[in-house]
Amino acid sequence: MKAIVYAEYGSPDVLQLKEVDKPVPKENEVLIKIVASSVNEWDNGLISGKGLLTRLLGGLFKPKNKILGADVAGVIEASGSNIKNFKPGDEVFGDIAGAGFGAFAEYVCAPEKMLAKKSPKMSFEQAAALPQAGLLALQGLRYKKPLQAGQHVLINGAGGGVGPIALQYAKSIGAMVTCVDKEEKFEMLRSLGADELIDYRKTDYTKTGMQYDYILDVTARRSVSDYKRALKPGGVFSMIGGSMGWLLVQMMLVQPLLSKFSNKKLGIMGYHVNKEGLDELSQLFDDGKLSVVIDRCFPLAGTAEAFRYYQQGTFKGKIIINNVQ
Repeated sequence: MKAIVYAEYGSPDVLQLKEVDKPVPKENEVLIKIVASSVNEWDNGLISGKGLLTRLLGGLFKPKNKILGADVAGVIEASGSNIKNFKPGDEVFGDIAGAGFGAFAEYVCAPEKMLAKKSPKMSFEQAAALPQAGLLALQGLRYKKPLQAGQHVLINGAGGGVGPIALQYAKSIGAMVTCVDKEEKFEMLRSLGADELIDYRKTDYTKTGMQYDYILDVTARRSVSDYKRALKPGGVFSMIGGSMGWLLVQMMLVQPLLSKFSNKKLGIMGYHVNKEGLDELSQLFDDGKLSVVIDRCFPLAGTAEAFRYYQQGTFKGKIIINNVQ
């Protein structure tokens, strides 16, 4: 089978299309013929290998996982002996990062607990755009305590993969939403229901004097004191991306402890993949409460080009790798 393989850290140029052995499912796995996958920041970070934490997770001196790709959508071709919920021919989607990645290929094996059946109303491209971004959005807006109707949430980095889903979900439950990103993405965010828009190049949202019930930050890089200043009493700051340095350490280890003694709760959301969350995303899509924003589609052979485009930072929504073109 064909797959995008890399053997060293660096620019997207390290990604190479090669012939590799087709995987064989273990007893608790299914074999998926991949139709589409999508680009995520986790993949991008693992390509570059920048940061000690990235190296500890992805391989200290060279990549541990030779084929990246977390989000997957496709058709089950075969299943292991212990598979209970799927059969060959089922259309599925999910996030397989926790099983070693592997979606930038023609086939991949994955545990059934990381997958759910794709809604018939979804295209494979739409399904590939949802798993990681959608679960991060839902779980991020339920960190410490769920966002409620009537509350005011700010989404920083709102124009990428996670932001549009978080925005739509927040509006569906009756929250007010302020989105922070580049002005070039405002039209798209406004069309999805954003109430207020801030261009981060012109305005630092932590220094406007405004306070929010909830902050979902996809690109967190400011200080803890900045974030506390922007929170209302009883507010929640949920970090789901950004700094790989001291701020990350604080949000993982220090702030969860300090939050026990404060009415402002700050921390990094603990992400986990589950069928229930994937099913909820499907239901929100079927109910018309969630649409999928896709910027561009690239063929499998163009995966390196897709990451070069991703690194420009001008994309809106998700970038898709489509195996059927």
